[in-house]
Amino acid sequence: MTSTQQPDNLGHPDHPAPTPKPTTGDFTKTPGWMDWFDGPAKPRFQVPAGAVDAHCHVFGPGAEFPYAPERKYTPCDASKDQLFALRDQLGFARNVIVQATCHGADNAAMVDALTHSGGMARGVATVKRSVSDAELQAMHKAGVRGVRFNFVKRLVDFTPKDELLDIANRIKPLGWHVVIYFEAVDLPELWDFFTALPTTVVVDHMGRPDVSKPVDGPEFELFVKFMTEHPNVWSKVSCPERLSLTGPKAIGGAPQLELGAYKDVVPFAKRIVETFPDRVLWGTDWPHPNLKDHMPDDGLLVDFIPQIATTAQLQHQLLVDNPMRLYWPEECPTQE
Repeated sequence: MTSTQQPDNLGHPDHPAPTPKPTTGDFTKTPGWMDWFDGPAKPRFQVPAGAVDAHCHVFGPGAEFPYAPERKYTPCDASKDQLFALRDQLGFARNVIVQATCHGADNAAMVDALTHSGGMARGVATVKRSVSDAELQAMHKAGVRGVRFNFVKRLVDFTPKDELLDIANRIKPLGWHVVIYFEAVDLPELWDFFTALPTTVVVDHMGRPDVSKPVDGPEFELFVKFMTEHPNVWSKVSCPERLSLTGPKAIGGAPQLELGAYKDVVPFAKRIVETFPDRVLWGTDWPHPNLKDHMPDDGLLVDFIPQIATTAQLQHQLLVDNPMRLYWPEECPTQE
């Protein structure tokens, strides 16, 4: 398969094959790369006013913001304007833009998106120990509020834990937090490092549990224990398309998710939402890097939310109260 060809990979059988997206600049897409879908369905679930898509990315455009030499994949472009158009289409008010690994520690594309968001986006950066205080201050002014530590070996090279801890201690005075991305099987060996972090800690995608295992089994119980014993730990309940083994389903040819779509992920996310309602976040993960099975329709992903947050109160906490408190605390009423 060439870099301009693409499989029919959408998470809905009635969607046409997507138009291939370009990679600009002197770059060639990773062979077989799944491009994001540019015609999302209008969600049936209406998100509450002020809702935040708390996990998304921008890719390039490569001609303006080159991809990192050390990257492990080369994506199609996914610009800030395309992200903001999706935000409006889905009914969200704000974004939290997480630095994509294809850009390494060059946060220019993410920061550019923040500065053009009119204050409606915040960011999570990737930084090295060599980052200067002036650079941290400039990112803070632009809207960065956290750093991401990635422990998924197929995506990044290993960074020594002492370097990461040094970074965490440097960002703490700024009021930033640490986002950690890891896989469930690695939690035991990472436990001591994670619990030593001096900031709020946000876990990407529930620590990627193996949803073929019981929701009350020892692996996921360890993650629940992690959150229970450490009140500074939050979790994103995002990316069912990455975790599911059953996948998406559609009914009657209608552009909507069947109630049972990604049904194997629901018990895990629902448990975290109901157990820790004031420490959960949700995001689209647009433009969905490194998917191998299918490319989800972001509108249909929004319709997954009421399956895991089943009341208006839980939905408001998940989509408005929690992300606002973490990323826009200056706009939140003072907590008594």
